[in-house]
Amino acid sequence: MDELLALFAINVPVWEIAVRGTAIYWFLFVLFRFVLPREVGAVGVADMLVLVLVADAAQNAMAGDYDTISEGALLIGTIMGWNALADYAAWRFPAVGRVLQSKPLVLVRDGRMNLRNMARQFVTEDELLGKLREHGVDDVRRVKSAHLESGGEVSVVLFEGKADKPPGPRAPI
Repeated sequence: MDELLALFAINVPVWEIAVRGTAIYWFLFVLFRFVLPREVGAVGVADMLVLVLVADAAQNAMAGDYDTISEGALLIGTIMGWNALADYAAWRFPAVGRVLQSKPLVLVRDGRMNLRNMARQFVTEDELLGKLREHGVDDVRRVKSAHLESGGEVSVVLFEGKADKPPGPRAPI
């Protein structure tokens, strides 16, 4: 019975677990948000961050790198708490949302690829055309606008009433 209770004891100060979880969460968030480029079709930055951190924290708790299950649960709770707080702050306060979430990036405007924006995010023409095909678009000239959204997905708006005849020649911006 003592061994079972020892699994749930807390041997490391709670503040230390919370500070470690907080520091790693925000370090990786800044790294993923501001340093690493978005990937086309990728999972959102915060979602990926939480998955990685929770998986690692849970692995450490299960493998015994933490002395107890409770310590691992506290770390996971800290990480999930920061993620929920960041999501709430981005929703509640638009200025915070602008900092925490990237703005949609124009990849196609008026039937022409924006090569500068594509290069900024390392999106190749083939990747973009593949994403357009996923939306049922076989010719970039049919696209009024296509944006790389903050979560990595591509949104597409077609010209209205011109589905059969694309406008003008196909030329990059």
